[in-house]
Amino acid sequence: NGKFSKSRGVGVFGDMAKDTGIPADIWRFYLLYLRPEGQDSAFSWSDLMIKNNSELLNNLGNFINRAGMFVCKFFGGTVPDMVLTLDDKRLLARVTLELRQYHQLLEKVRWVVGNPRAGAG
Repeated sequence: NGKFSKSRGVGVFGDMAKDTGIPADIWRFYLLYLRPEGQDSAFSWSDLMIKNNSELLNNLGNFINRAGMFVCKFFGGTVPDMVLTLDDKRLLARVTLELRQYHQLLEKVRWVVGNPRAGAG
């Protein structure tokens, strides 16, 4: 219930996280889920457990299971080769362009948030 402080030893840091035995991918998922980039966020062991069980294991596991069952039911258990039409290729090009623009805007926001003088003048 307080701010992390390395100097005061308050928080969970890399070496401590490693010593828990919790796999790195679970930590990555949880930190990405919280996204504490632009604002403070609270950490709790119980929330880590809840997010891991409900969001990661249940939801992701359910998605993977459904995808596997779909492939078995409709494609005999084998993912077919993908054949792209011209329209598919146009759509992928458009999505790629949009993603690049999105990433550029995210980087711009990150730079502005980290640079209080940005936009001044």
